[in-house]
Amino acid sequence: MDVRDAAGRWDALGNRDSRSRHAAMELIHQEVMKRIETMEPMPDPQSSSPPAMGDSLSSDLNALLAHVLMLSKRCPYEDIRKKCMCLLQKVQDVGVRIPRPVGNGPSRFIPEKEILQVSKLDERIQTIFEDAFAVLGRLDNISLVMGFHPQYLESFLKTQHYLLQMDGPLSLHCRHYIGIMAAARHQCTYLVNLHVNDFLQVGGDPKWLNGLEEAPQKLQALGELNKILAHRPWLLTKEHIERLLKAEEHSWSLAELIHVVVLLTLYHSLASFTFGCGINPDIHTDGGHSFRPPSLSGYCVCDIANGNGTLEEMFGNQQVSELSGEVEVLMEKMKQLQECHDEEEASQEEMATRFEREKTESMLVVTSEDEECVPSRDVSRHFEDPSYGYKDFYRREHVPTLRVQDYSWEDHGFSLVNRLYPDFGQLLDEKFQIAYNLTYNTMATHQDVDTSMLRRAIWNYIHCMFGIRYDDYDYGEINQLLDRSFKVYIKTMVRTPEKITKRMYDSFWRQFQHSEKVHVNLLLMEARMQAELLYALRAITRYMT
Repeated sequence: MDVRDAAGRWDALGNRDSRSRHAAMELIHQEVMKRIETMEPMPDPQSSSPPAMGDSLSSDLNALLAHVLMLSKRCPYEDIRKKCMCLLQKVQDVGVRIPRPVGNGPSRFIPEKEILQVSKLDERIQTIFEDAFAVLGRLDNISLVMGFHPQYLESFLKTQHYLLQMDGPLSLHCRHYIGIMAAARHQCTYLVNLHVNDFLQVGGDPKWLNGLEEAPQKLQALGELNKILAHRPWLLTKEHIERLLKAEEHSWSLAELIHVVVLLTLYHSLASFTFGCGINPDIHTDGGHSFRPPSLSGYCVCDIANGNGTLEEMFGNQQVSELSGEVEVLMEKMKQLQECHDEEEASQEEMATRFEREKTESMLVVTSEDEECVPSRDVSRHFEDPSYGYKDFYRREHVPTLRVQDYSWEDHGFSLVNRLYPDFGQLLDEKFQIAYNLTYNTMATHQDVDTSMLRRAIWNYIHCMFGIRYDDYDYGEINQLLDRSFKVYIKTMVRTPEKITKRMYDSFWRQFQHSEKVHVNLLLMEARMQAELLYALRAITRYMT
């Protein structure tokens, strides 16, 4: 059900004018109470039993109340949060069961209080949240976690808006459907559900959601491109591109295909970020709320706090002392490597040898001992060939090297995107640059630290896993700066993000702040997206020439 149609005034709640918000909230209040009044007879307010409701009435009201619950927790305007809390309390007082949040805030890995504190301390992020809420009618959990880094979030939301809502080669509903296909490839139900709702809201055909076989042939033809880009982008050839561009009545244009490629690579990488940060379902979506009573005591709408434990509570005081030297050791390695740079540089032959060694070692890093994840029907219906992935691939095939000097984003990819999808190359480039260069010159509790060497090692390690080589980079630095637990986390997040666990998140950089780990995940996400894009754009370029 589209709750926007039911209440009719959700959009106005994002208005910066408080009087407009108040008027919209009054209409929502009236709508909720009118629906409750249609349920006869009303129970005694003191009764512990919820009123009997027909399935349709119950579903409609529950959807409305779930949306009100989301607003009571996530609306950036305090007046609306309070009014929504009062409305839920009123509903509960008349004997109707109200929803409660499930889980511990936006992330399973990061304490909720730490995430929500960001907007209270930073006026800039509060403004960004208000702008996003005005456009989308929601503040999703991904944006809340990205709020640790306002500069990046602003660029991310601008790119999303342009890609999904502004004029472009693809229709609006096709954009969201392609997002569903890409997110499903990694079993990311969070992103799938988000775009299912958006797909329906912009007029998408519900039949397409029954499975990829129900979508038009033109979209079905993207299945091969989707799986190769998600798992083995180095195998993409100009022949794959040609088949999509010369499919007679089901052909894609070059401009459309660029749009498709950007969407696929974005949502593959965003799935990595979603799993890497342990993103929980949004409050108003499936899995984000429950109408079941809590197991311990009666739930009251005023029970707002549901944050996770503190870092000390999670790890214990004894581990704090054990980890005290972790950051200092890493900083000392960075200092030593810089001194080596100043003294002498390795030969080109030695640099090439170190790259091949690191590429081989990265393939041997074991990502997970868990059994293979089997995607549910709800997700797997949106893509083909669920068995296609990374498993043991490196033992059967040679991963070719893509030398950045031969094909790079800066010299080749950027101009191709900008030519076929005007102005979007600039937005993408800005997002890449912000993620790569973002720094507060800190490491844990240390100030005035140059982190460029560490950021470059992380970025280049990811590209190395994709067979991408920078001739001017000494890959020997990666083993010095990235320990094995960190490499396991990186490889899992980039290749099979659905296998990320809280234990893996907790095991790397244990002395660092959560905001620093989120920054790492931004780096991983953008490096992965750029790697996929390079292979796709190179294949398109080869087709064009």
